[in-house]
Amino acid sequence: MRLTAKGRYAVTAMLDLAVNEDNGPISLADISERQGISLSYLEQLFAKLRRSELVKSVRGPGGGYQLSRNASSIFVAQIVDSVDELVDATRCAGKANCNHGETCLTHELWSDLSSQIHQFLSDIDLASIIAKREVRERAARQHLKRDEVIRMPAEEVEA
Repeated sequence: MRLTAKGRYAVTAMLDLAVNEDNGPISLADISERQGISLSYLEQLFAKLRRSELVKSVRGPGGGYQLSRNASSIFVAQIVDSVDELVDATRCAGKANCNHGETCLTHELWSDLSSQIHQFLSDIDLASIIAKREVRERAARQHLKRDEVIRMPAEEVEA
Protein backbone atom coordinates (compact mmCIF):
# COMPACT_ATOMS: atom_id res chain seq x y z
CA MET A 1 0.00 0.00 0.00
CA ARG A 2 1.28 3.37 -0.95
CA LEU A 3 0.03 6.88 -0.69
CA THR A 4 1.81 8.76 -3.47
CA ALA A 5 3.36 12.21 -3.42
CA LYS A 6 0.14 13.76 -4.73
CA GLY A 7 -1.82 12.83 -1.61
CA ARG A 8 1.05 13.61 0.76
CA TYR A 9 1.70 17.01 -0.82
CA ALA A 10 -1.99 17.92 -0.77
CA VAL A 11 -2.25 17.11 2.94
CA THR A 12 0.98 18.99 3.66
CA ALA A 13 -0.22 22.07 1.77
CA MET A 14 -3.58 22.01 3.55
CA LEU A 15 -1.81 21.75 6.91
CA ASP A 16 0.31 24.74 5.92
CA LEU A 17 -2.88 26.72 5.24
CA ALA A 18 -4.38 25.60 8.55
CA VAL A 19 -1.25 26.47 10.56
CA ASN A 20 -1.00 29.89 8.93
CA GLU A 21 -4.70 30.76 8.65
CA ASP A 22 -4.39 33.67 11.11
CA ASN A 23 -2.09 35.40 8.60
CA GLY A 24 -4.88 35.80 6.03
CA PRO A 25 -4.72 34.34 2.52
CA ILE A 26 -1.55 32.33 1.88
CA SER A 27 0.18 32.41 -1.50
CA LEU A 28 1.16 29.18 -3.19
CA ALA A 29 4.67 30.62 -3.49
CA ASP A 30 4.87 30.82 0.32
CA ILE A 31 3.66 27.22 0.69
CA SER A 32 6.11 26.15 -2.00
CA GLU A 33 9.00 27.81 -0.19
CA ARG A 34 8.12 26.47 3.27
CA GLN A 35 7.23 22.93 2.21
CA GLY A 36 9.60 22.35 -0.70
CA ILE A 37 6.81 21.56 -3.16
CA SER A 38 7.08 22.96 -6.68
CA LEU A 39 4.80 25.88 -7.43
CA SER A 40 3.44 24.33 -10.63
CA TYR A 41 2.56 21.13 -8.75
CA LEU A 42 0.78 23.15 -6.04
CA GLU A 43 -1.21 24.95 -8.72
CA GLN A 44 -2.47 21.61 -10.04
CA LEU A 45 -3.33 20.35 -6.55
CA PHE A 46 -5.10 23.56 -5.55
CA ALA A 47 -7.26 23.50 -8.67
CA LYS A 48 -8.58 20.14 -7.44
CA LEU A 49 -8.83 21.27 -3.81
CA ARG A 50 -10.81 24.33 -4.93
CA ARG A 51 -13.18 22.20 -7.06
CA SER A 52 -13.76 20.02 -3.99
CA GLU A 53 -14.53 23.19 -2.01
CA LEU A 54 -11.80 22.55 0.55
CA VAL A 55 -10.08 25.87 -0.19
CA LYS A 56 -11.16 29.22 -1.55
CA SER A 57 -9.05 31.70 -3.45
CA VAL A 58 -8.75 35.39 -2.67
CA ARG A 59 -7.79 37.64 -5.57
CA GLY A 60 -5.83 40.84 -5.57
CA PRO A 61 -2.91 42.22 -3.57
CA GLY A 62 -2.38 40.10 -0.51
CA GLY A 63 -4.45 37.36 -2.11
CA GLY A 64 -3.87 33.66 -1.99
CA TYR A 65 -5.73 30.69 -0.57
CA GLN A 66 -7.65 30.02 2.61
CA LEU A 67 -9.40 26.99 4.00
CA SER A 68 -13.03 27.08 2.91
CA ARG A 69 -14.21 26.09 6.39
CA ASN A 70 -12.89 25.47 9.86
CA ALA A 71 -9.88 23.13 10.10
CA SER A 72 -11.85 20.88 12.45
CA SER A 73 -14.30 20.09 9.65
CA ILE A 74 -11.74 19.17 6.98
CA PHE A 75 -10.61 15.55 7.17
CA VAL A 76 -7.47 14.01 5.70
CA ALA A 77 -9.50 11.49 3.66
CA GLN A 78 -11.38 14.37 2.00
CA ILE A 79 -8.09 15.93 0.95
CA VAL A 80 -6.68 12.68 -0.41
CA ASP A 81 -9.94 11.91 -2.22
CA SER A 82 -10.09 15.41 -3.72
CA VAL A 83 -6.79 14.98 -5.55
CA ASP A 84 -7.96 11.67 -7.03
CA GLU A 85 -5.67 9.65 -4.83
CA LEU A 86 -6.71 6.16 -3.83
CA VAL A 87 -5.55 4.51 -0.66
CA ASP A 88 -5.38 0.99 -2.02
CA ALA A 89 -3.45 -1.93 -0.55
CA THR A 90 -4.41 -4.36 -3.33
CA ARG A 91 -2.08 -5.11 -6.24
CA CYS A 92 -4.94 -4.77 -8.71
CA ALA A 93 -6.18 -1.26 -7.82
CA GLY A 94 -9.33 -2.87 -6.42
CA LYS A 95 -10.33 -4.44 -9.74
CA ALA A 96 -10.14 -8.01 -8.39
CA ASN A 97 -8.15 -9.21 -11.40
CA CYS A 98 -4.86 -9.75 -9.60
CA ASN A 99 -4.45 -13.47 -10.33
CA HIS A 100 -4.41 -13.76 -14.13
CA GLY A 101 -7.74 -11.95 -14.43
CA GLU A 102 -9.26 -13.58 -11.36
CA THR A 103 -9.48 -12.54 -7.75
CA CYS A 104 -6.46 -13.63 -5.73
CA LEU A 105 -6.75 -15.42 -2.39
CA THR A 106 -5.82 -12.34 -0.38
CA HIS A 107 -7.86 -9.74 -2.30
CA GLU A 108 -10.47 -9.29 0.45
CA LEU A 109 -7.77 -8.94 3.11
CA TRP A 110 -6.03 -6.10 1.24
CA SER A 111 -9.31 -4.55 0.22
CA ASP A 112 -10.43 -4.52 3.87
CA LEU A 113 -7.11 -2.95 4.85
CA SER A 114 -7.65 -0.20 2.28
CA SER A 115 -11.08 0.46 3.79
CA GLN A 116 -9.62 0.59 7.30
CA ILE A 117 -6.96 3.08 6.23
CA HIS A 118 -9.53 5.27 4.50
CA GLN A 119 -11.71 5.17 7.63
CA PHE A 120 -8.69 6.06 9.79
CA LEU A 121 -7.96 9.08 7.56
CA SER A 122 -11.66 10.01 7.65
CA ASP A 123 -11.44 10.38 11.42
CA ILE A 124 -8.48 12.80 11.42
CA ASP A 125 -9.20 16.49 10.91
CA LEU A 126 -6.65 19.21 10.23
CA ALA A 127 -7.25 20.89 13.59
CA SER A 128 -6.31 17.73 15.50
CA ILE A 129 -3.05 17.48 13.56
CA ILE A 130 -2.02 21.09 14.13
CA ALA A 131 -2.96 20.78 17.80
CA LYS A 132 0.03 18.47 18.25
CA ARG A 133 3.00 20.20 19.82
CA GLU A 134 5.48 18.70 17.35
CA VAL A 135 3.55 20.06 14.37
CA ARG A 136 3.35 23.55 15.87
CA GLU A 137 7.09 23.49 16.67
CA ARG A 138 7.93 22.41 13.10
CA ALA A 139 5.78 25.20 11.68
CA ALA A 140 7.49 27.73 13.94
CA ARG A 141 10.92 26.51 12.79
CA GLN A 142 9.85 26.89 9.15
CA HIS A 143 8.90 30.51 9.81
CA LEU A 144 12.16 31.21 11.64
CA LYS A 145 14.17 29.70 8.80
CA ARG A 146 12.27 31.77 6.23
CA ASP A 147 12.69 34.97 8.28
CA GLU A 148 16.45 34.35 8.57
CA VAL A 149 16.79 33.99 4.79
CA ILE A 150 14.79 37.19 4.24
CA ARG A 151 17.03 39.15 6.65
CA MET A 152 20.32 37.86 5.18
CA PRO A 153 22.35 40.20 2.99
CA ALA A 154 22.14 39.22 -0.69
CA GLU A 155 25.78 38.10 -0.88
CA GLU A 156 25.20 35.53 1.93
CA VAL A 157 22.08 34.11 0.26
CA GLU A 158 23.95 33.61 -3.03
CA ALA A 159 26.88 31.82 -1.34
